[in-house]
Amino acid sequence: MANSSMECGAGKNYIHFTYAVTYTVILVPGLIGNVLALWIFYIYIKETKKAVIFMINLALADLAQVLSLPLRIYYYLNDSWPFGEFICMLCFYLKYVNMYASIFFLACISVRRCLFIIDPLRYTGDSLKRKCDVYISIIGWFVVCLSCLSFPLMRRDSSSTSSWNKTHCFTELPVANLTLGTGVTMMILGEMVGFLLPLCVIFTCSWKTAMSLLEKNGVQDSGEKKKAFKMVLCCAIVFLICFAPYHITFPFHFLVRSGMLSTCSAKTVILHIHPITLCLASMNSVLDPIMYYFTTDEFKRRFSRQELLKNGQFQRIVSCPVEDDQNVTGTTEIILLESLTPVPSES
Repeated sequence: MANSSMECGAGKNYIHFTYAVTYTVILVPGLIGNVLALWIFYIYIKETKKAVIFMINLALADLAQVLSLPLRIYYYLNDSWPFGEFICMLCFYLKYVNMYASIFFLACISVRRCLFIIDPLRYTGDSLKRKCDVYISIIGWFVVCLSCLSFPLMRRDSSSTSSWNKTHCFTELPVANLTLGTGVTMMILGEMVGFLLPLCVIFTCSWKTAMSLLEKNGVQDSGEKKKAFKMVLCCAIVFLICFAPYHITFPFHFLVRSGMLSTCSAKTVILHIHPITLCLASMNSVLDPIMYYFTTDEFKRRFSRQELLKNGQFQRIVSCPVEDDQNVTGTTEIILLESLTPVPSES
């Protein structure tokens, strides 16, 4: 079934080229951006009150996927997988863990910022609410990791030979034989919980935050409202760009893989579009750090010209008079190391 779909659809060279180019473009900025994000969030974790726990987890999810990209790039350029079946399945698994963990934490960030605007006194971050965010993150990771196990499990085929597994991975993995009812049920459940529910949450938060800009009550500082709206709006934009295309085309791709959609022209269109939607889903590893920069004060201050110039002055040598134990006055040079950690501001 998979072979017939490929003959009447997207060729292997097209798919491998698309993935190789996209992952190569994502690798360096995604790695640098998310490492810097974790560094800055770590510095400000005790002072920043709004959604920082969720942003840390989002950066961790992105970094996990980025670290698997070199192996993916190697495979798509060489059409060979010498790293074993376990590493293949792990990289395949991390792809979907990143996708759905990112969706979950984008929704959490939107809710957190929206609640802060609606009731700032109640939802301003303190140690108790920070712990609540930690517990929510742990539960989210558990549910996402458990749910995404279905992806590698459905791509294991006991009938495949060991030699096949040594050379193929990812797009060439066999699909397990599922009954039509089981496949449809899993597809509907995944679309409902993994896409439609977060979509409703994010856009409800966007609408409520936008409406709060028109109200006279609530948060008195309109600047806080605007920053919150900008954060929620960016979450919605990243969600739409990265994850909406994949989940819109996923049901059609399922119909092709299950053989329910047999028209050659339809197969060709869907099998050409599907790799592009998966590439867009991976782009969130680059877009998320950009979102942090434009929506959090810490990122802007940290990479401002004044801050970079300040941090470039690592040491200053000054002379000051001192007295030793013998009451002999002299002059010594003291090296003052300037702090690399600026006083944090609210995000």
